[in-house]
Amino acid sequence: MLTSQILLWTAVIVEGLLIAALARQVGILHERIAPAGALTLHQKVEVGEVASPMTLVTIDGAPVEIGGKRDGRSQLLFFASPDCPVCKSLLPVVRSAASAEADWLDVIVAGDGSKAEYLRLRELHTLERVPMVLSEALGRAFGVSKLPYAVLLDEQGKVASLGLVNSREHLESLFEAKERGVASIQDFLARRKGA
Repeated sequence: MLTSQILLWTAVIVEGLLIAALARQVGILHERIAPAGALTLHQKVEVGEVASPMTLVTIDGAPVEIGGKRDGRSQLLFFASPDCPVCKSLLPVVRSAASAEADWLDVIVAGDGSKAEYLRLRELHTLERVPMVLSEALGRAFGVSKLPYAVLLDEQGKVASLGLVNSREHLESLFEAKERGVASIQDFLARRKGA
């Protein structure tokens, strides 16, 4: 009986030490793995650059101003395609951001396909309150080469952050980068590591 008690207590102590070592390793990995932000590809425009103002027409026929000074409001341009499954999965997030951040942010969904496809996309994802524009020139102006892509313009019409967004976290990283005054979350982490 005494031998079994000693063996059991030895096993419990060894198990506790292993759990403590494992917890330490998880903590180290957590520090090493940085949060993923929107991936900035080789872009045509740089963060801080003033975006060329454009006047476009939504798929409903209403004019919409892209860029330029915005009376204290920012703009989020979300480039999507009806054929892109990742774009479709992010549209509820875009709709949510348009509602939740309505006091300071105007959200615009952009693309360059057939009007009928984008009308179906809008109906499917209940995006009636989010303006949708079809303009190949807009995508070229921001160097959009892959989708889904997002560009956040600040109140002055300057590019605050931009990048390829594949998840809610990537989209939110654009807002975080703007708030911190950096090009991207990766840029922020690089600066912090260098300091």
